[in-house]
Amino acid sequence: MRHYDSAGFALLQRRDFAAMTVRGNRSRFPRHAEYRPARRHPSYEYHHPNYDLNARFRSLYRVTHHEPRVAWSGRMRTEGISRRTMLGRGAAVGGALTLGPLLGGEAVAAPDGNAAAGAAAKGGKSGYEAIGVRPLINGRGTYTVLSGSLMLPEVRDAIDRASRKYVQLDELADAIGKRLGELTKAEFGMVSSGASAALGHASAACVAGGNPDLHVRLPDLTGFKKTEAIIPKHSRNVYEAAVSATGLKIVEVDTREELKAALGPQTALVYIFAMPRVDKHELNTRTIAELAHAANVPVLVDAAAEILTIPNVHLQRGADLVAYSGGKCLRGPQSAGILLGREDLVRAAWVHSAPHHGWARGFKVGKEEAMGMLAAVEMWVQRDHRAEYARWTSWLKDITRRVSVVRGLSTKIVQPEGLSNRTPSLTILWDAKKFGVTGQTIVDALWDGEPRIAINAAGGGPGQTGVSITPYMLEPGNAKTIAHELVKLLRDPPPAPEPPKPPTVDASGTWALDIKYTASRSTAHELKLSQEGAKITGTHKGEFVSRPVTGSVSGAEVTVRSHYGEEHGDALDFTFTGVLKGDRISGELSMGEYLGASWSATRKS
Repeated sequence: MRHYDSAGFALLQRRDFAAMTVRGNRSRFPRHAEYRPARRHPSYEYHHPNYDLNARFRSLYRVTHHEPRVAWSGRMRTEGISRRTMLGRGAAVGGALTLGPLLGGEAVAAPDGNAAAGAAAKGGKSGYEAIGVRPLINGRGTYTVLSGSLMLPEVRDAIDRASRKYVQLDELADAIGKRLGELTKAEFGMVSSGASAALGHASAACVAGGNPDLHVRLPDLTGFKKTEAIIPKHSRNVYEAAVSATGLKIVEVDTREELKAALGPQTALVYIFAMPRVDKHELNTRTIAELAHAANVPVLVDAAAEILTIPNVHLQRGADLVAYSGGKCLRGPQSAGILLGREDLVRAAWVHSAPHHGWARGFKVGKEEAMGMLAAVEMWVQRDHRAEYARWTSWLKDITRRVSVVRGLSTKIVQPEGLSNRTPSLTILWDAKKFGVTGQTIVDALWDGEPRIAINAAGGGPGQTGVSITPYMLEPGNAKTIAHELVKLLRDPPPAPEPPKPPTVDASGTWALDIKYTASRSTAHELKLSQEGAKITGTHKGEFVSRPVTGSVSGAEVTVRSHYGEEHGDALDFTFTGVLKGDRISGELSMGEYLGASWSATRKS
């Protein structure tokens, strides 16, 4: 049930909620409770006197959850825990669980739980495999697309406990904010639905300051005093979209003088993307903070992938706000992040977030994620980070020892620089011609193999190729599995990709494109190509921006790649592959993180 205190509603007061009683499977409101909707509203049904509350409660009892606590697949272990752990959870691995009546803080297992568990024991699939999704061994790191990190056991337990009782979310946010401040030595803190959401809430706080008259207008800043965000050139990146999503215009600067000139009453904030090169730049955090504060402009630091430093290094350097991902090194919920810093701005950021209506209602954080994220920070200050680092290094040494049975390999453990993704890594290199296989081919084979393994391709000097392994997110036993699979593939390499054929067509000219996306179609794109031998160069004109292209021709197959870098604040990668017949090309389009499409092109000239 939602308790609205805005949008023209006069709803149940808190004393009315306190007087509500639940008996058995029946809910009863006191007779004095009033329902006075001022106007029709999408949520009207939740508090209209004719709305069947008993049916509403009964529907809550029929929720089911099918994810097991622990599932095994080959040599790969995948762990998970439902947000409502059931009685007898040890006997229900792989079973379907049903939420029983939440009376006395207890939940009851479904009657058919044993049958489902029995089916799993007989070899039936469960968890991810049951829906056709393959778990993986993560030797790449905390990539969001690889689902970040695995939550700590303490985080899972905190989520489970939080799922068993109701709380008022503003009160929860206040208590967590104070505790985050105590733990991190910041003034105040807030849990968000990821680091990107934290950046958005922080930006809204710098624009509207907790003023609901302004809040409900976001992202339309017409008539606002604060309409611009300054971003140094060294900090332009794809994640700044969270800042501009509030409606702010991005102003790029590259020198101290440019920053001073750009600062003004229209400036809402200065955004910094934390990385080592910022510290070495003319516009480092201290310099930016000094100039920005002189103009009464706050500084926001995006430290999503960094380790959490206590006291916070960015706040010490003068930043007002700093955002972190919860699902990376902190090993909290993947759908959570934290915002730390100036108490007035962090509190305003909470106003500009869910459960409050308006611009950021979609960035909702449940009580479970909030308490799980707090537990992750609690554990961060208790974890033995030196021991963790030593364990990661030992895994890399173990891989090095195991792959050394293959002659001709060179290995090197590389230590990290800076605070982002702070983990050692192992590079394994070999002579591509001698071994007859490239690092990318090995990476692809591991990804397609069983168990599925994710690592990165690597390169070295002339003729060298290889792979890179990050132990950050590995689990015990993974290092042995990775080494075993690498040795097997290097001793018996998979077939190399088919070599290019001499070109039989000429792709030169101007091409009008017809691209069919998932749910739309565009004829606005154009390719201008020049071909010399098998090599292609040219330009790709898109909906709004143009970017250079490179490519090749193999027989009649044409491959064209265009790249628009994140130095522009966005990133676009298109790879067109198709067969040329006469004045027409058709084939498939890979758009990287934006998945795929089909395309055809007609030569105009």
